[in-house]
Amino acid sequence: MKRLIFLFCFMAMLLCHGLLYAAQSTITESEGYACMGEDKSRKQTEQAAMADAKRKAVESVSTYIKSETHVKDFELQKDLIEAYANASIRIIQEIEKKWYKDESAGDCFKIKIKAEVIPDEKEMEKAAKSKQAADDPSAPLNINVWTDKKEYKNHEKIKVYIKGNKPFYARVVYKDADGKMVQLLPNPYRNNNYFNGGVVYEIPSGEDRFELEVSPPFGSEGIIVYASSSQVGEIDLKASGGVYEIKTKAKDIGDKTRGVVITEKGGDKKTPSEFSEAGANVKTGK
Repeated sequence: MKRLIFLFCFMAMLLCHGLLYAAQSTITESEGYACMGEDKSRKQTEQAAMADAKRKAVESVSTYIKSETHVKDFELQKDLIEAYANASIRIIQEIEKKWYKDESAGDCFKIKIKAEVIPDEKEMEKAAKSKQAADDPSAPLNINVWTDKKEYKNHEKIKVYIKGNKPFYARVVYKDADGKMVQLLPNPYRNNNYFNGGVVYEIPSGEDRFELEVSPPFGSEGIIVYASSSQVGEIDLKASGGVYEIKTKAKDIGDKTRGVVITEKGGDKKTPSEFSEAGANVKTGK
């Protein structure tokens, strides 16, 4: 990891200019059921239950998007609904699975999953062309991250900016030219990771006890912002001055962060959680 000096002067390196990539999705929990009957083996029954859980996850999220999206632009609303109607699905966690006896159907299988419902990319590209999609709080959660330049030289200091179209929780991760990663927010001195929508936030600022200053090794570096309408999942961290060193393997950070807390919103039905991942990169040099 690059040279890090904390407290009154924290030395790091990178950050980002302009949006490099952004991805929106919705995370939910669902249950699936299937019974053996005479035409299914145990394995086929388990597969049928998983298919049922996936179908219900997509249906739940599609219903949620329709009920929560109230943008004035009819075409934008149509694109968003179409995007989720043709969504793909990725399993984040198999929460519970078990066989049980049903009096009328015999041997049955139940599975409960946490799944990420990923809207159709082409439809989301159409929606992204509308300025309203980026700023309207009634549209799905959308995060932007940027800095003032694309390239930075040794000893230059960098400021990072993030903004969401609605309130969100976030994890801000920095990756240096060697591929090593630290968590900028939340950090040991700024634990609150809740942000209001429509507000531009600067990093570092406020209670942060670090600065971001370019230093060797140089190269392509980046920042990733994981944001959710619910509190994000936990990863393994170790305090290192004004930031956290990330102990979780890089390939697992995204999935663990997507282990969001699914909460109830009226009655006993859990509300899906909107998720947005945004990133950018920058070049550092002498």
